[in-house]
Amino acid sequence: MLEKERKKKNIQPALCCCSHADVRRLRGRTAPQLPLSPRGLVGDEWKMSVSGLKAELKFLESIFDPNHERFRIIDWKPDELSCQFNVTGEKLLIIHCNITESYPSTPPIWFVDSDDPSLAEVLERLEDVRKGSTLLLQQLKRLICDLCRLYNLPQHPDVEMLDQPLPAGPINPERKIGPADEVTSEEEEEEEMGEDIEDLDHYEMKEEEPVDGKKSEDDGIEKENLAILEKIRKNQRQDHLNVSAHSGAVSGSVQASDRLMKELREIYRSQSYKTGIYSVELVNDSLYEWHVKIRTVDPDSPLHSDLQVLKEKEGVDYILLNFSYKVMSPVLSGGYVLGGGALCMELLTKQGWSSAYSIESVIMQINATLVKGKARVQFGANKNQYNLARAQQSYKSLVQIHEKNGWYTPPKEDG
Repeated sequence: MLEKERKKKNIQPALCCCSHADVRRLRGRTAPQLPLSPRGLVGDEWKMSVSGLKAELKFLESIFDPNHERFRIIDWKPDELSCQFNVTGEKLLIIHCNITESYPSTPPIWFVDSDDPSLAEVLERLEDVRKGSTLLLQQLKRLICDLCRLYNLPQHPDVEMLDQPLPAGPINPERKIGPADEVTSEEEEEEEMGEDIEDLDHYEMKEEEPVDGKKSEDDGIEKENLAILEKIRKNQRQDHLNVSAHSGAVSGSVQASDRLMKELREIYRSQSYKTGIYSVELVNDSLYEWHVKIRTVDPDSPLHSDLQVLKEKEGVDYILLNFSYKVMSPVLSGGYVLGGGALCMELLTKQGWSSAYSIESVIMQINATLVKGKARVQFGANKNQYNLARAQQSYKSLVQIHEKNGWYTPPKEDG
């Protein structure tokens, strides 16, 4: 892998490259490179997800090959996608996409090799596209259209192909799929026209139905969680009214509160949340103070066995994190957990963080980090050793070390 690619900022965690002395000082452990996320799906459900994802990726490659005039798929694997957007004949925009194993429940994460704030806004808008069995195709369509608008380029007609159903059979990358394909049989043409009319009728019927924005916004969220969202909304409104009346201060900006409400809503809608991989609780109904409980880890891992023993001994079978993604309990060794409970992960630093990351994607990544780092529960350890002051000191030390030495990303063949 090229050195430039190794240093790109993305959700794939770059791991510690501290010396043994550094590690002992930080009270952390190192381990091999980890995959993008833990098992979000199992059995037949996982196989169907992987099969559908590969079909999407092959379909994209058949449209946007490396010689495409506007957008090019340079390389892809089931967990990542590398693309180029041709702004001019000389300027190429390099775009990367990380795909978690829980796709499409967890949306892909996009990033670009640029510090341009306009590009960051384009990527953030992709968070609005979160539903559908071909989520990657729809996000890519939105991305290409927004980039064309940003650079005052005409919309490319091939983008419309992303609305087509995925081909049922194998796709030949040498052959483009799209409007150029002609129907040779009049009977097939009439049948296709009939289907189009049916689709149009269905679409018009849906348009005639009353549009209830709140209903669609709350779709897929349990009643008790809707009640929590409504309570938070009322509290936020009251806080801002009180500020207006007394010229005081309110926690966070309106933009930050809106983002956190959106994140919480998506979590309540998430399959990973509903199936108990993790849970979240707001301390005193505050959007700015969360407790995150990692409840399910890889069942083949020693950490899973430790959590079973912990449940028998103490009635607790989860790992508790606070909103800054610091481990609160139980006391762990390994898993990149440092003194005070801080986590040694590049994406939790200013250098590695991106506003395009969702809270759920970070939670899932921490889950994978703990397992791949061979985290173990330290039964009988002093529970007071995890505190904010020690965590902050460990965090400052690890940032200084990695600013000097960089972050280590093992070769692809190491997993």
